[in-house]
Amino acid sequence: MTSMGVREFYAGKKIFITGATGFMGKVLVEKLLRSCPDVETIYILVRRKKGQSPEARLEAFAKCRAFEKLLEQDAKAFRKVRLVPGDILEDNLGIPDIIEQELQKECQIVVNNAACVSFNLPVRKAVQMNTMGTQKVLQLAEKMKKLEVFLHVSTSFCHDYIDVLEEKIYKAKHNPLDIINMLKWMDDDTLAALQPELIKPYPNTYGYTKSLSEDLVSQYSGKFPIALARPSIVIPAYKEPLAGWTDNINGPSGVIYAASRGVLRSMYCKDSTKVDTVPVDFVINALILLACVTACEKPKDVRVCNITQSGVNEISWVKAAEYWPKFLAKYPLSYSLWYPEATAKNYKLEHQIHVFFFHMLPAYFIDLLLYLLGKKTFMVHVYHKMSHGLEVLEYYNTRTWIFKNDYFKSLEHRVSEEENEIFYTDFSKVVVEEFMENYIKGMREFYCKEDPSTLPEARKLHRRLYYLHVFTKYAFYALCIYFLFGLIGKFL
Repeated sequence: MTSMGVREFYAGKKIFITGATGFMGKVLVEKLLRSCPDVETIYILVRRKKGQSPEARLEAFAKCRAFEKLLEQDAKAFRKVRLVPGDILEDNLGIPDIIEQELQKECQIVVNNAACVSFNLPVRKAVQMNTMGTQKVLQLAEKMKKLEVFLHVSTSFCHDYIDVLEEKIYKAKHNPLDIINMLKWMDDDTLAALQPELIKPYPNTYGYTKSLSEDLVSQYSGKFPIALARPSIVIPAYKEPLAGWTDNINGPSGVIYAASRGVLRSMYCKDSTKVDTVPVDFVINALILLACVTACEKPKDVRVCNITQSGVNEISWVKAAEYWPKFLAKYPLSYSLWYPEATAKNYKLEHQIHVFFFHMLPAYFIDLLLYLLGKKTFMVHVYHKMSHGLEVLEYYNTRTWIFKNDYFKSLEHRVSEEENEIFYTDFSKVVVEEFMENYIKGMREFYCKEDPSTLPEARKLHRRLYYLHVFTKYAFYALCIYFLFGLIGKFL
C-alpha cells in the first residue's frame, strides 16, 4: 500500500453499502463512522420489509445497541448516513432516479454485502437474491464516474466441495449469465425437478449461488478495481462494537441457542472436525483494510482474500461444546424447556438414538399434553425445524476445510502499528475462553434481550432444573432396573 493511512484514505469518501441493515452491515457502518470519523457519506440500501417503510427501518436501525459506543463518542454521527430506498430484487435496485444519479456522480466505494444466508432456498429465489442482486449492483457500479473500488463479500464456503480453497477465482459450474437467462423462461416445477442435478456437487443452493456471484464479479475485472472477500463462519463480536454482540442465531449460534433453551440434546459431529469461525469485528476490519489496499494499489486482477482462521486458535466442534455448560451456568437464560444438557456424538447411530428419545418423543409428549389441555401445540413443529437445521449443518460439522489465507494475513503488515490496533485482524491475540464467555453472555443480553438484572433469578431456575433433571434421570434408571429384575425373576 502507499504511505497513506487507512483513516486518511477514507476521509472525504462516499460509500454505498448493500446489506447494511444485516449483522455484518451494522458492524461495518458502526466501525466506519467511529474509526474513520472523516468519512463523508455512507449510503445504505434499505428495502421495505414486513410493511415497514425504509424510513422507519432506518430509524430502528439507528437505535440498535451496536451503535452505543459510536453515539457516546459522536451523538450526530448518523447525519453521515444517507438512506437509499430500494431492493436488490427490483430492476435497477429500485433506487429513485435522482439518488441513482447522485451515486453515479459522487460514489467512490461500493461494498456489496447483501445476500441471503439461508441454505434452504429454492434455486430460483437463491439466484435472484445472491446472483442477480450482485449483477444489479455491478451494473450500477459500472456507471459510477469516481469509483475507486468494488468490494464483494462472498464466503469461504463458495466452493465447499473443494477441501483446500486458495485465494483465487474459481470458475463456477455454470456461466452465471446462462443461469440468469434460464430462470426467465423455465417454470418452477421443471426448475425444482432439475435443482439437485443443477447444483451438484454443492449440498445446497447457498454455496452454488455464491459461486455464481463470484464468477459474475470476475467478469468485470479490469473495468474498476475489485476485491473479493471470503469470510468463513461469522460469529459474535470479540470486542467491537460490544463484546459478544450479535443480532442473530445463524450457524453455531443457533446450535448454542437451541441447546441453551433445553431443546437440543444431541448433535452429530466428528471429534476431529475443526470449525473455522471468525468474530464479526475481525471480518469488518479486514473488509475496511481490503477495500483501502485495493483502491490504493489499483490491481487489474480481482484481489481475493480468505478471511479465515486457518489453524490459528484452531478448535473442534467438540472442544467448543465443552465451554458451553461452564458459561451457561454463569449466564443462563431466564427460561428453558428443560435443563440444558447437549452432547456431541461421534457416531451417527448414537446421535439418531438420542434424537428419538430426547428430541422426538418429548416433542410429541408435550404437544399431546397441550392438546389435552386445549392449548396451542408447537413442540413438534420446533422439533421438525430443528431436525432440518441439524441435517443442513451435518455436512459442515463432519468435515474440515483448509482455507489458504496468506493475502489476508498480509493485511496487518500493510498498515502502521497504530492502525493495526484500530483495525485488528490477528487471531492469535484472541483468548478463546474469554471469547466463549462473552459469546454466551452476549447471546443472552443482545439476541435474547435479557437484562443482566434477571441473572440471579435465572441462576436459581437453572439450579432447580438441574436437580429436577438429575432426579428424573436416576428415577428412570431405577425404573428400568426394577422392570429388568422383574423380567429376570419371571424366567428364574
